[in-house]
Amino acid sequence: MGKRGYHHGNLRQALVDAALALIQEKGPQGFTLSEAAKGAGVTPAAVYRHFAGRDDLIAECAVQGFEIFSDLMDYAFNNGQPSALAAFEATGRAYLAFARRYPGHYMAMFESGISHNQTPELAAGAARANLVLERAAEALSQHIPKDKRPPAAMFSAHVWSMSHGVVELYARGAPGARSPFSPEDLLEAGIGIYLRGLGLLPPDC
Repeated sequence: MGKRGYHHGNLRQALVDAALALIQEKGPQGFTLSEAAKGAGVTPAAVYRHFAGRDDLIAECAVQGFEIFSDLMDYAFNNGQPSALAAFEATGRAYLAFARRYPGHYMAMFESGISHNQTPELAAGAARANLVLERAAEALSQHIPKDKRPPAAMFSAHVWSMSHGVVELYARGAPGARSPFSPEDLLEAGIGIYLRGLGLLPPDC
């Protein structure tokens, strides 16, 4: 399959696909460029036509992951419908869904040790994902007077951290981590407690 992709002029994507499979199997730092080349059906030298090294290849996996991730988050937000609270909670659930559905991308994005400033494309992808959650947070806080409103970037970062923790501990089966509740229930309850503590829930919730 890799050779067919190469002959069709799609070597770059064939290498990304091979790397994603290896990342899922061995972790972001657990494979070599030679293994990625073998998975794509080409020689190791062919990799350097598109990538300067393994970090560049992992960065491209992360770039593509952020594109998918941001699209899912944006779809979940749905322009704040049917309510600001529901839209905000939906973005949290989208985080869990992405981690489950795209583990290779998720690990390249958040577990590879690759800086999000590795490439301009990666920085832009990470910023877009942040912006979706900040937009959801901003919409949720509109009922609070502006001079008393916490920065959207602050509490969106807290919820991002909470989502990431639930993913790492429970959605991806961390050793020894057990809960009688589903990751979705854990995250929804945590978000509710956090937002009420900040006074960010609409009065009718």
